[in-house]
Amino acid sequence: MKWVTREKARVDRIACPWLISRFIDKQPTFLFVPKDQVVSVAEREGAMPYDIPGVELGHHGERCSFDAFLEKYRLDDPALRALALIVRGADTDARQLTPESAGLYALATGFQAMAKDDHDNMAKQFPAYDALYAYCRSTAGRPTK
Repeated sequence: MKWVTREKARVDRIACPWLISRFIDKQPTFLFVPKDQVVSVAEREGAMPYDIPGVELGHHGERCSFDAFLEKYRLDDPALRALALIVRGADTDARQLTPESAGLYALATGFQAMAKDDHDNMAKQFPAYDALYAYCRSTAGRPTK
């Protein structure tokens, strides 16, 4: 399946492709385009738009797109729910939401600056999300301080 979002990805627009490729779609194609072209590219390419205003897989209230994916695809893994809080804090102004959120924001900003394009950014950041998911699995059910 094809998935399309805004270019110059940082937190949610990298976390969602990680989630898609690991739990939803084993052979995804990701398209990153200017914000004003996401809807038209989605229609033309038969792609699913995400992380833009007004779409199902976008921000809703305090929740970010990662949360929308968990809900739509019924991913009820405690580690993914814990990761969703980290992502939500890093992707919104709620950096204090989890102890890890501000660090994820810093890493994502650094990876974005280092990457030659959005696909390179994904390749660089996916191991960080694998590690965060493993961390969340190891701490699932334990309260964070």
